[in-house]
Amino acid sequence: MQTLPALEQTLWRRETRFDRALMEATFAPDFFEFGRSGRRYTRAELIFDKAQASDIPATLHRLTVTPLSDRLALVTYISELRCDPPEWANRASLWDISSGRWQLRFHQGTPCEALHD
Repeated sequence: MQTLPALEQTLWRRETRFDRALMEATFAPDFFEFGRSGRRYTRAELIFDKAQASDIPATLHRLTVTPLSDRLALVTYISELRCDPPEWANRASLWDISSGRWQLRFHQGTPCEALHD
């Protein structure tokens, strides 16, 4: 489970987030997300080509991995998107290793107040 923080970070780095093959391997076939906006996204909507790549100015705070079983883990953190004004969200990702490698099954982002620590 020590690899999960690194896998979560790949979703926020330009050089990995827009790597179609990597994202196809990372997102489980039935993956979906409830975004910070409240919108529901499918796997297909979140796999981009490198031509669509843009910077993701984000910092992840308080990243924690909670094992739920021998094959499931919950990763939680607070994201800070450095835009004007900054956007903060509580985030939760459900990771599953049933296929022999970690895959993301579900993600949710919920707006929250800025951290003050």
